Amino acid sequence: MHLNKSSRQHQTKATIFSAVFIGLGQLYNKQYLKGLIYMILAQLFFWNYYPVAYKGIVGFITLGDVPTKVIQGKVVQGDHSIFLLINGLITFIVILLYLGFYFMNIYDARKNGALRDEGKCAPRFKDSIQTMKFRKLPYLLLLPAAFFVLFVTVIPLLFNVLIAFTNYSAPGHIPDRALVDWIGFRVFYDLFAQESWRSTFFGISVWNLIWATVSTTTVFLSGLLLAMMVNHPKIRFKKFWRTIFILPWAVPQFISILVFRVLLNGSFGPINDLVTKLGFSPVPWLSDPTMAKVSILIVNLWFSTPFLMALMSGILTTMPRDIYEAAEVDGASKLQNFFKITLPLVLLATAPIFIMQFAFNFNNFNLIYLLTDGQPNNPDYYYAGSTDILISWIFKMTLNQSQFNMASAVSIIMFIFIAIFSLWNYRRMKSNQAEDLV
Repeated sequence: MHLNKSSRQHQTKATIFSAVFIGLGQLYNKQYLKGLIYMILAQLFFWNYYPVAYKGIVGFITLGDVPTKVIQGKVVQGDHSIFLLINGLITFIVILLYLGFYFMNIYDARKNGALRDEGKCAPRFKDSIQTMKFRKLPYLLLLPAAFFVLFVTVIPLLFNVLIAFTNYSAPGHIPDRALVDWIGFRVFYDLFAQESWRSTFFGISVWNLIWATVSTTTVFLSGLLLAMMVNHPKIRFKKFWRTIFILPWAVPQFISILVFRVLLNGSFGPINDLVTKLGFSPVPWLSDPTMAKVSILIVNLWFSTPFLMALMSGILTTMPRDIYEAAEVDGASKLQNFFKITLPLVLLATAPIFIMQFAFNFNNFNLIYLLTDGQPNNPDYYYAGSTDILISWIFKMTLNQSQFNMASAVSIIMFIFIAIFSLWNYRRMKSNQAEDLV
């Protein structure tokens, strides 16, 4: 039923009362117990948390005023900028939660005021509890998980973003010996304006893109070809071959990478020992920049192909045979069948996994760090080696060089790139699937 302005007086008054003072709208709607609970909770929180919130906001804005000093041989502890930043961030999150409680109070008063305008009574406290128990139980059950994600995932991510806008780095701005300051977008400017940072960033980014694209494509194609070979009608002992090919995936990657690091060692590795016995010169698998990158791609092929093979085998077994029979009738060759039928259908079915595999390879820290540690050295790079990708470069800048602000800036750029790439591909994939269904 539509209510005019004059008939919405209870709704309007309850909304204004709750907006002015938490719980007052509930009292106006004759929900006395609920209104008192809202008032007590709001007042207890406000008056107890107000001093903490004030200090948290001031500390977040200033990041400290008093540095640690040594006076007459004694260390006088000053402000710790990073602790102030974290406390301020938590303060803002708590304030947002309090504002959510405030608007929930207004919404509740407005809704129950509308019921009174319709000639109904506002629900009693007991009825509200029953409604919350049955209708809003899923939200109540999700609250612990939501708080866990908030303080374990969201706050650390926000902290990582904020660090990019400070001068938190070695040697002169490491708490608690020195204070950290807000510097705006200067870190991003330095990343692209200073030659040393710019050449390193673009050099590593190009290799990162090549690595992610080539590794994802080669693994995809090798997995598909291996699955087609195993599933060929003339191949016998299919279970045996599937078991043999899946073994590299079953072995823990950490152990396998270390084994490959020994095998490919240029000085005493078994592979080079065999090469020299055959009369050839030793191959600089991990010491030459180009060969080191090729070695990474080969080792990744060993690790990732079994998973794609198992996935492709499942897809190939579900493909309709009548399409191939119709193509044979039309005189299509096996090569045409592969490029016109098999590959498009497999790509359609595995598009999300293909995108996930690209994102995973783009940030494949384990393989790079454990196999080459970013080596060999590159004199043109700043804190990085020839085979470093962005994530391993960030690791070195953070733990080895204490360049926290620059590492944070690079990680933000990485996130933006991966997010845009994934969203663009998912949208294309969704539109392509819609076209195929028409």
